[in-house]
Amino acid sequence: MSKLQTALAILGTLCLAAVSGYKNGKVEKACESMIPEHHGHPNTTVSPYTLTVNVSKFNLGDHIKVTLSGEKHFEGFLLQARDATNSSGSAVGSFTLVNPKISQLLMCNSIEGSAVSHTSNAKQTEIQVIWIAPSNAPPTVQFLATVVAHYKNFWVKLPGPIISQSGVTLAPSQSTTTDMSTISGTTCILPQPFTSEDCGRWKSCLIDPVGCNPTVDTNCFFLSYSTVGQSVQFELSGPAQGYISFALSKDKWMGDDDTYLCVNDGGRVSVDAAYTTGRRYPQVASKSVLTDVGWRVSDGVIQCRFSRAIHTPQDPVRFILNHSYYLFIAHGTAEYGMIHRHNRQPLISTHCQVITGPPEKLTGSRSPQLMKWHGVLMLIAWMLAESTGTLMASYFKPDWPEQTLFGQKIWFQVHRGLMSFTLLLTAVGFIFPFIYRQKWSTKAGAHPYLGCTVMILALCQPIIAAFRPAPDSARRWIFNWLHWGVGNAAEIIAVASMFVGIQQQSLLLPFPWTTGVLSGFVVWTIVIKLVLRLHKQGLIRKAGSDNEDELPVLPNFSGNENWDTKFRVAVLALFVLGNSAFCISLLVSIGDI
Repeated sequence: MSKLQTALAILGTLCLAAVSGYKNGKVEKACESMIPEHHGHPNTTVSPYTLTVNVSKFNLGDHIKVTLSGEKHFEGFLLQARDATNSSGSAVGSFTLVNPKISQLLMCNSIEGSAVSHTSNAKQTEIQVIWIAPSNAPPTVQFLATVVAHYKNFWVKLPGPIISQSGVTLAPSQSTTTDMSTISGTTCILPQPFTSEDCGRWKSCLIDPVGCNPTVDTNCFFLSYSTVGQSVQFELSGPAQGYISFALSKDKWMGDDDTYLCVNDGGRVSVDAAYTTGRRYPQVASKSVLTDVGWRVSDGVIQCRFSRAIHTPQDPVRFILNHSYYLFIAHGTAEYGMIHRHNRQPLISTHCQVITGPPEKLTGSRSPQLMKWHGVLMLIAWMLAESTGTLMASYFKPDWPEQTLFGQKIWFQVHRGLMSFTLLLTAVGFIFPFIYRQKWSTKAGAHPYLGCTVMILALCQPIIAAFRPAPDSARRWIFNWLHWGVGNAAEIIAVASMFVGIQQQSLLLPFPWTTGVLSGFVVWTIVIKLVLRLHKQGLIRKAGSDNEDELPVLPNFSGNENWDTKFRVAVLALFVLGNSAFCISLLVSIGDI
């Protein structure tokens, strides 16, 4: 790894730590403002937390006990003492700890121990520290605390008692109310949901499902944008438990994207610009570039609207909006304002779009092309080629004994050709997910393990066949059982893998319809094999057979000696037609996502 890569990795780690909320309490960056870098808005309701001290007067050098307590648990805090006449000034004095396990000293304004914070995000209801009055203490001192209940639920500069030096008259204190205008821009509650009626006329829209209208459809994912002067107005809507977001990307891969988050935190939506590096947690912008922000939460649908300048020189990581980008829409759960991994594959626009270009109705898909081809190849391989090739080897050996195909019996050549085709499709399809993910998928459950098992068993079959002994060899039975066992194991595991695969995020087919189609394929295969097995055992014969105990199920449509062959071919044709119908149904579903 080069020095540059190492530096970038360290920088990424630091950025990730910043947005994670400083669980270790190292919050020196907030010494002056006492505002945590959680990229949310401070709570302005009545705080459930209080600050108390054990004295109202002090002398220089006194040790004074300060207690922060609350009716509810809190996960973080920052405590300082300041001049009561200037609450925006520097920290005064220093602290000593009562319980170092839950609190720690910080250096603010180059004064060692001038602030106290948490050591972890473990929940507390009370902390106590000792404040030491300095020799240069002002006449009056007030204690201030910022308290974090959860990640985006916090109170800033909660005022504590004012204490004064002995013999000094207590002066009226200045207001310690935080000026919210310095923290957040103007926001409003949207009066009504968005509409798709103007899509393609004066605004561009990306909608899923196609044709839905967020005004009336609560399952509609909707993104629109329109140019207004030197800005672009965005509208985002969708059903989500925690958040909905969209990103501008230079390719169809997640990472290095200009991202915008609408996060529902207890009925209040925070709207932020962010930037994603790789698959890491989005880094929320430190400078606000969004204006005219509005939001709405109703019937499980999160909606947000904002404007952004086409050029943002104050935040150079923002993309310039008069260029072409792919659009991503993602959603998922959130807890206390912290978003979690999206629970569905993002909706990705089919083509790059110029954000400031003419209005269009955009199309998109939640399944990448590579994963679609993975599904297509695997379905064709195991629903058509492999199942037909297995049937040929199991039931067609007695047929066409005098005829050959390229020097071998017909059943053998058809079996070998179909199985080779199965192996080829499986090998190619097996590679695609690794190209797309570029690593092992840890979120795909059992599917990758089943797929790898199938791939290994499929590769074993030609190797076993290459070393098969002669038909009259005493060891031939070993090959027969091994070849049969490995083949059947591969087929069963492949079917199980398909059932799991059709519900993967990257290839999420309609449920439960596609599960029913796949179940129909399994039942149909079992029925056909049962019919051929009964025929092989002599329990299904031509009408008019000499054995009256045998069951005639078909009329005597031919007096030829090849009736058995024709019966098996007819059943095989039905089998291929049925499997083709099931397979095509699933392939059409893949094409629609």
